[in-house]
Amino acid sequence: MADLMMNEEIRDREVRVIDQNGAQLGVQPIRAALELAEQAGLDLVKIVPTAKPPVCKLMDYDKYRYEQAKREREIRRNQKVVSIKEVQLSATIAENDVQTKAKAAIRFLQGGDKVKVSIRFRGRQITHQEIGLAVMQDFVERVKDVAVVERKPLVEGRHMIMILAPKDPNKEAKQAKE
Repeated sequence: MADLMMNEEIRDREVRVIDQNGAQLGVQPIRAALELAEQAGLDLVKIVPTAKPPVCKLMDYDKYRYEQAKREREIRRNQKVVSIKEVQLSATIAENDVQTKAKAAIRFLQGGDKVKVSIRFRGRQITHQEIGLAVMQDFVERVKDVAVVERKPLVEGRHMIMILAPKDPNKEAKQAKE
């Protein structure tokens, strides 16, 4: 919004003027609109340049920019950055290794991250994808208390990939009420 034209930068002959309270003052020559802004001690800011005639508003431009920056900071502060962590399994993984990988995935999920679970099929293992699917389903059972399957297991080339997302406690509370 920093590219808004204001005061003498506005080169149009006529503009539609809106005062600081939002009331329309009608279409006026640019000189009259600039005089109105000067009398009110405000800036004339072109807010809709594509309209015929362009729409200008009487406002304190510095205060407007400050409010915009404040709003953007608030939005940035409230957003949560979700990263994707990866856990790699294999079709022939041992029980202890599955437990270790499940613990790591639970730790990632509790931290608010998504988890990409992948199995790489080596050599002839690709012909027995059902074994990889069984490993994936077993893994989901182990982490079902803290995770939901966001993307079901899907084979892409020699990899089977599944994405798990952390469970939303607010959603569970709503379902319990219903």
